[in-house]
Amino acid sequence: MDFAFDARTEELRARLLAFMDEHVYPAEQVAHEQRQRLSSPWENPPVVEELKAEARRQGLWNLFLPDAGYGAGLTNLQYAPLAEITGRSPQLAPTATNCAAPDTGNMEVLAQFGDERQKKQWLEPLLAGEIRSAFAMTEPDVASSDATNITTHIRREGDEYVVSGRKWYISGAMHPDCKIFIVMGKTDPDGPDIRRQQSMVLVPRDTPGVTVKRAMQVFGYEDHYHGGHAEVVFDEARVPVSNLIGEEGGGFAIAQARLGPGRIHHCMRLIGMAERAIELMCRRAVSREAFGKALAQQGVVQNWIADARVAVEQLRLLVLKTAWMMDTVGNRGAHTEIQAIKIATPRTVVGILDRAIQLHGAGGVSQDFPLAELYAGARTLMLADGPDEVHQRSLARREIKKYL
Repeated sequence: MDFAFDARTEELRARLLAFMDEHVYPAEQVAHEQRQRLSSPWENPPVVEELKAEARRQGLWNLFLPDAGYGAGLTNLQYAPLAEITGRSPQLAPTATNCAAPDTGNMEVLAQFGDERQKKQWLEPLLAGEIRSAFAMTEPDVASSDATNITTHIRREGDEYVVSGRKWYISGAMHPDCKIFIVMGKTDPDGPDIRRQQSMVLVPRDTPGVTVKRAMQVFGYEDHYHGGHAEVVFDEARVPVSNLIGEEGGGFAIAQARLGPGRIHHCMRLIGMAERAIELMCRRAVSREAFGKALAQQGVVQNWIADARVAVEQLRLLVLKTAWMMDTVGNRGAHTEIQAIKIATPRTVVGILDRAIQLHGAGGVSQDFPLAELYAGARTLMLADGPDEVHQRSLARREIKKYL
């Protein structure tokens, strides 16, 4: 593995860093003030649309998508350091560059598994940033850490699928521009292979029988910038059979394909959050005094900062190695590494953010600094895309198998 970024990555990094300095960071406070004046908390503040237009003008658009026909055509290793940069302002930068979850994963699914009609109707407007989307898999009534537990039923009646079930924490579903759901449910609930019971279908938001019931909070935050996390009920919602993605019984495999790149994106954005936290810690430490000397001279503060730097450097190398392996041996060949970064990154970044909050005192838990909201987002990623314990179980089994 070559530890140097190639020329294209370096060029994009330079442009993206300048975009962050010149446009994104100054827009954070503007967006907060504009949001207070919106008629709906789920609308984008006007400055977000301005950022999107500027990012597109600069060619900083759809950087995540490896298919050059649709996106920037970057490898995982090329995109990873760019995702880190956008992670420094997770409320604005991913949306500004059209690289925000869950749209990224949904676009990857449509690009890889969708037919030409589905791509024309849904992928193209998503790529253009004209609409948003949601991925409906998690359910409140079962342990969704085991995806084979899902109970949403998708039954075929003639030329239609009828979808019934209740989902929650469906990211993006509160956004007024969210026009399409990718819904995972069971088309063959009694099938002998529990990983071939599930399918995915496209359900437009305005389909009769689809009800977005409420916004779910995350530590009191509603995550407005990403369109919230909703509870959604599907009550006999009917869609054409042509809305099936891939084949019947292929839903579990599609979900696994969707999650591999998503975990790289999440982990690199988390590293960006950690870098933002370290910067804030250092600025705070040199600007505040306690007990007769600067916080930066306090031994415990120095330890926090040093430990944070060491941890971030370790995580970055592991995540970049994983991205490189995904590019060279595929997601299956990088399975152990993908699970390792999913386990290590959120918990480590949560610890760094916790120390940064502590260093900021009351300010750390306030709205005057981004730390509390960053903490809520990072802590959620110990659950999202599969809780840490599921990945630990799988990784341990793979290690033990070598010795049986």
